[in-house]
Amino acid sequence: MDVYFQERGPDFFFHKGERGKSSLACFPHFHQDIEFFYLEEGKLSCQIDTDTYTVCSGDLLIAFPHQVHTYQAIEETDSHLLFIVHPDLVPELKTVFSTRQPKSAVVRHVDQHPELLELLQQLSRPIPTKKAYRDVVFKGLLLTFFGKLLSLLELDEPTKAPLTLHQVVSYCSLHFHTELSLEHLERELHLSRYYISHLFNHKLHIRFNDYVNALRIAEACRLLRSTDTSITEICAKVGFSTLRTFNRSFIKQLGMPPSEYRAAAREEADRGEAALLSTPSVLDTARVIQSAQEEIIGQPKKKGEKP
Repeated sequence: MDVYFQERGPDFFFHKGERGKSSLACFPHFHQDIEFFYLEEGKLSCQIDTDTYTVCSGDLLIAFPHQVHTYQAIEETDSHLLFIVHPDLVPELKTVFSTRQPKSAVVRHVDQHPELLELLQQLSRPIPTKKAYRDVVFKGLLLTFFGKLLSLLELDEPTKAPLTLHQVVSYCSLHFHTELSLEHLERELHLSRYYISHLFNHKLHIRFNDYVNALRIAEACRLLRSTDTSITEICAKVGFSTLRTFNRSFIKQLGMPPSEYRAAAREEADRGEAALLSTPSVLDTARVIQSAQEEIIGQPKKKGEKP
């Protein structure tokens, strides 16, 4: 089974699927974001890593960053609220999302938790652009929502099992802003540098250094769009040793220098348009990871339904 690494653009994405018009379905993929949906009506078969769930009307399912997930319709159409959130929007919980995973990805009967349901509805409604302290209000909603949701989930302790590809990728996503190298990973993860290089070359089909640079460029784009930090400071902040290397890598991936990217992003914002120049794809826009399912999550297996 092919698995896709997907680097989403906006820090927050929401979609409402209406019954009779669509059904929530996707190929197996993973990304750096938190993805969750509330199923208002319908029935889905969902897989998170090696666990399979049947999600019914009134249930909520969540995939933590770097968990492989896929959805398949059981009924022809459904009604759902789908959210994808970058962990940087809730930095207070970033460590939880990067080191823990829920024992069950599903919260059943969300209507039995009216405060959680109300927060879902509030997150699905756009906050007026001119509302005072809009960003603060939005962050407060997210933190309150995740605080209540995490209290309903039983979380695993950080794993001490042998590292998989997806755990190596997760480590890179947390430390790309440092002087990250194969030698560093070898020391920190107790894995051969040659084995790690093999994983990237033969499973992700990308060189380790190119992958790390792509993570750095993705973060640089976020900072160029959302802050007034100077390009020189951004260069150092995301882990590049020289401005020349940063500019060269940026142009290679985006076809324009950082200054031009920032100017174009600001023009979009001034026109009130969607962020068409948001975070770029780390693997050339969801490139196929050939046969990575076995390396990332092992052979899929059925799991007994949880109440």
